[in-house]
Amino acid sequence: MNNSASISRVALKKITPGVSAAMGSLHAAAVSAADEAKVEPELLELIRIRASQINGCAFCLDMHTKDARAAGETEQRVYALNAWRETPFFTGRERAALALTEAVTLVHDGQVPDAVYAEAAEVFDETQIAALIWAATVINAYNRIAIATRMVPGGYQPTPKN
Repeated sequence: MNNSASISRVALKKITPGVSAAMGSLHAAAVSAADEAKVEPELLELIRIRASQINGCAFCLDMHTKDARAAGETEQRVYALNAWRETPFFTGRERAALALTEAVTLVHDGQVPDAVYAEAAEVFDETQIAALIWAATVINAYNRIAIATRMVPGGYQPTPKN
């Protein structure tokens, strides 16, 4: 679909600033929980990219691939993330997190299978699993917001590291 021919969509931050702020607070809390659980920020970016690929969210893909690259992620891994099962580029820990992310994202398609959860539980403790579930949940919510409001990709630039 050509977005230039689309009807104008609601600006959620403008129309519902309190809800938008609450979503920002949820995101910040999920990032803080991941930090406290010692889940690597780089892994969180892989989670965000993978969920955004599944959901087809161009805005979030643009943002999180740029953030991942700015944090040192390789182009090869970013390009291969859509086919992570077929590549040797991801660790067992990353694979478990990606499988859990996919299950959470596609929860309508068989819920979160016990085998996927058990695989994650082998390499993550409970606080880390909780952080991964929150990270997947938050990016899925943001994907839906960006898609529903047709946020335009391309303009985002990562914040330079000081």
